[in-house]
Amino acid sequence: MRKALVLLSGGQDSTTCLYWAKNKFDYVEAIGFDYGQRHGSELEFAKKTALISNINFEIISINNIFKNSALINKSEDLNAVHPNNKNLPSSFVPGRNILFISLASSYAYNKKIDNIVTGVCETDYSGYPDCRKEFINSMKKSVSIGLDYNIDIHTPLMNLDKAKIWKLAKELGCIEIIINNTMTDYNGSQKKNEWGFGKLDNPASKLRSQGYYTAKKNKWI
Repeated sequence: MRKALVLLSGGQDSTTCLYWAKNKFDYVEAIGFDYGQRHGSELEFAKKTALISNINFEIISINNIFKNSALINKSEDLNAVHPNNKNLPSSFVPGRNILFISLASSYAYNKKIDNIVTGVCETDYSGYPDCRKEFINSMKKSVSIGLDYNIDIHTPLMNLDKAKIWKLAKELGCIEIIINNTMTDYNGSQKKNEWGFGKLDNPASKLRSQGYYTAKKNKWI
């Protein structure tokens, strides 16, 4: 039996990855992380999606570990640059995916799961260094050596822009879940739009909206 563990945040990308995994593997479960994110409501969406999808879902609390990011500090401007690196957006959370994948690998090992699925993507706006293919390949090697247990890390969205992620959701049959039950907005806005919840006052919602209308224009959705 092929088993997979999905890193499920409750956002568009990770939810799309959940349905991708359900289509590829015999058994799927998911974990999410409460790390003090200002859009913590995303985890409530993740819980609901897990129920709808009939999968086991656990939330791991790692509060008070991450500090220097507008995604955590509500007083910081989400549209600014990161104080430690002006080439990165203020929403960059240093070390987030390093820790997420490390913890997920330990969890997977204990459950005898050898596939991890994550929604990282290097083609869109953010330019986060921990979303690059080079980083994922390095983590795969490191956790497999460190655990003496081969773990594959799957990144089905790695080379897709947001419009093509919408297209994939349509192909997977989960587009209504994406629209009605995911939270991408960095402020956790509950304002409902054609493309889902959010306001166009932060990069995540702008990107999601633009991708939706591009996919619609191309008749992909």
